Amino acid sequence: MADASGNALKRPHPQDEDNNAKRTRSNNGSPVPGQAAPVKGKADIEKMVAEARAKAEAVRARLQAARGGATPTAATPDSSSPTPPAPSPAPSAAMSRLEQMKARVAAATAKASTPPQRPSAPTPSYQPPVRDDDGMSKARGGLDVGLHPALLSDAKPEFRSGKGRQAKATKHRDGKAQLDLSGPSVEEIKNNPYFDPTLAPKATVAKPRQTRQLIFNQKGKYIQQAAALRRQAQLEAMKKSIAARARQAGLDEEMDVEKSYLVPAPPGLEWWDEGLVNGSDYSAIDDQQNIKVDTPDSIITRYVQHPILIEPPQEKHVPAQKPMFLTPKEQAKIRRQRRMADLKEQQAKIRLGLEEAPAPKVKKSNLMRVLGEQAVKDPTAVEARVTREIADRKEHHEVANEERKLTKEQRREKLAAQQEKDISLGVYQTVYRIDSLASGRNRFKIGKNAEQNNLTGMCVMHPKLNLVIVEGGKHSVKNYRKLMMNRIDWTENPGSDRMPADSPEAQVSWLSTEDDKGQPRDFSDNTCTLLWEGQTKNRSFKRWFGARVCETDSAAKDALSRAKMENFWTLAKSAKPAEL
Repeated sequence: MADASGNALKRPHPQDEDNNAKRTRSNNGSPVPGQAAPVKGKADIEKMVAEARAKAEAVRARLQAARGGATPTAATPDSSSPTPPAPSPAPSAAMSRLEQMKARVAAATAKASTPPQRPSAPTPSYQPPVRDDDGMSKARGGLDVGLHPALLSDAKPEFRSGKGRQAKATKHRDGKAQLDLSGPSVEEIKNNPYFDPTLAPKATVAKPRQTRQLIFNQKGKYIQQAAALRRQAQLEAMKKSIAARARQAGLDEEMDVEKSYLVPAPPGLEWWDEGLVNGSDYSAIDDQQNIKVDTPDSIITRYVQHPILIEPPQEKHVPAQKPMFLTPKEQAKIRRQRRMADLKEQQAKIRLGLEEAPAPKVKKSNLMRVLGEQAVKDPTAVEARVTREIADRKEHHEVANEERKLTKEQRREKLAAQQEKDISLGVYQTVYRIDSLASGRNRFKIGKNAEQNNLTGMCVMHPKLNLVIVEGGKHSVKNYRKLMMNRIDWTENPGSDRMPADSPEAQVSWLSTEDDKGQPRDFSDNTCTLLWEGQTKNRSFKRWFGARVCETDSAAKDALSRAKMENFWTLAKSAKPAEL
């Protein structure tokens, strides 16, 4: 840095205080010939401090004039306060920038250390910052720089904003009085017995009361409401009467839908507590005599009970291990080795005399090779002999096959054993919905196959739909599904059926293959739908109950209620609501 005269700024050496200063050097590092720094001493420093103080006094006077609009009066001399120095002329143009900055800092320091002069009119010790036209605050010092909000901590409580401050009117810079709308002070809160501390400060300000207009009821308002209530009561009574008549007539198709899904109420006494309580419900435990815990016939004893081990049910569903499949070459090799071992064993028995040597197996192809001399001597006798042996071997083979064949009773027992083994692996159930079962041939197939596959269940016939429920082993249910979904042609009309006159099917018209005019009915839209299939815990039916004719929904639900299957009837009705 350099001053106005071009001299480099150098602080004086501590040893050269007697007007001896270092020589200034040029930019190249060598002393500049013919130039020397001006000698500065203590007198120059005092002069600069006096100038800074004079400038600070001028700035203070200007601020007071701008704030109050009145010229400040001269302060009374006080022995405790030092007399301010006389104003000095403005700093010269030759003063460097560094010296100007030092003078400003000294002026600010002197302002902070000098107590304020008391004017003739009493003024508060705190002077709020002056705001210019754009709203920015100016400093109270001589640097003309706005104060940071963190430096305003020296303000007194009555001039700071905060909760609990008294509402005071302050004078705005434009001359208008500004009302402070902050909350009440702590003293006012203590003195006011009606003050609610839960209210926010904004809620303490009284709001203008708004008048409400009178609203009169229209003529006939309550009469209309009463009429509407009477109409609603009449509709409810009408619905109840219609529902009661429908139940009596058996036409409650949708009335008992919700009842099918109701959960039964819990019993009065659970089964695990029946051996510990004498009574039908838990109210009996109020009497100590009904509790069988310490009695001799109690099921709770001092002995340890070891329950019987039960095999896990999932092991029954594990499929049997399949044998390893062999290639044709491997099968031929094993067969050859087995036959060779059997032949060696037979030869050993023949050598030991345990068996007779078998007769030679003569065929027409090896006749001359086996019986060469005999065939040449009497070829007719040899040929007849060979033909007789061939017939004997064939007859022996057929007799052996007949002996190995099972009888009719054995086949039935074998099939029943296989079906019992199949159902021991789990009970499976399927439900079918059929549009029409007017064909007697289809009804016969449904019942006969269910009996042959050892399936239990029933068939419910209704004018609008038909329901078939079967349950049994996995293999049997699979065969029955193939029958219902693939083998039977439901769109075929076989013609007139021969039904006994006393059968229930012959007494209803909707189970006939002919219409009222005697023409064959159209079954092109007849379909069979699988509604549900899955595994159940136990059988719901004891046997195959055959087909049941039900004219109404109530009769159909009653037929299914014995096995607790009435929910399937609701499911079947909701399968095709458009057709119903």
